[in-house]
Amino acid sequence: MNSELWKAVGDNALFVLQFGAIIVAMFVIAYIAERAIKRKSGDKERILATRKIAFVGVFSAIAAILHILRFSVPFIAPAFYEMDLGELPALIGAFAYGPLAGVLIVFIKVLLKLLFQGTQTAFVGDLANFVIGCSLVLPAAIIYARRKTKKTALIACAAATLIAAAFATVFNALYLIPTFARMFFGGSLDVILGMGSAINGAITSVWTLALIAVAPFNLLKCAVISTVTLLIYKKLSPILKK
Repeated sequence: MNSELWKAVGDNALFVLQFGAIIVAMFVIAYIAERAIKRKSGDKERILATRKIAFVGVFSAIAAILHILRFSVPFIAPAFYEMDLGELPALIGAFAYGPLAGVLIVFIKVLLKLLFQGTQTAFVGDLANFVIGCSLVLPAAIIYARRKTKKTALIACAAATLIAAAFATVFNALYLIPTFARMFFGGSLDVILGMGSAINGAITSVWTLALIAVAPFNLLKCAVISTVTLLIYKKLSPILKK
């Protein structure tokens, strides 16, 4: 019994360390991209000027509310995959203020959600939300920063949607689903795959779950967020740049 307890503690500690390493990696990537963008454009403003920090705070609060108002999409994926539009303010913020601001909004959003609601997935779902959110926001912000036009915004959102969906599929199959099974079901995938096969009988393995459920789920989510961003960003842009 004690050996099992210590093993569980060790597994959770390892996951927390991995979570922290992934967060740091995302911020490093965003910072390097931000520096490169500023160097190319000749922008001398600080990466996180006071005005940007104020908007990041506002957008993070809105993002946290949208994240808390999540819901399942049972006809696409099992109930533990929940849809939310929390990345919408992050994508708008990333377009306006750069990739680092976008990643910061995603991070604070998850932090606020944990503060008010805690975690129901031993942080596995929270890690997934952060990393997949960054996989949408980062590419979109980097592409859009090259040339800030409506056409580039459309290309950025389309490319980022495909990148995020592909990343989410692989990340779920290789890391998130096995980690969730190990932490909650003793390493057995039967319960998770059973929830998937109840929606689609073709789901019989981790990869079929990722391809048949995770991929369309994230395509739908990212497409909705990207579409709303394209519809409202240009109207908000003059306010955000003042």
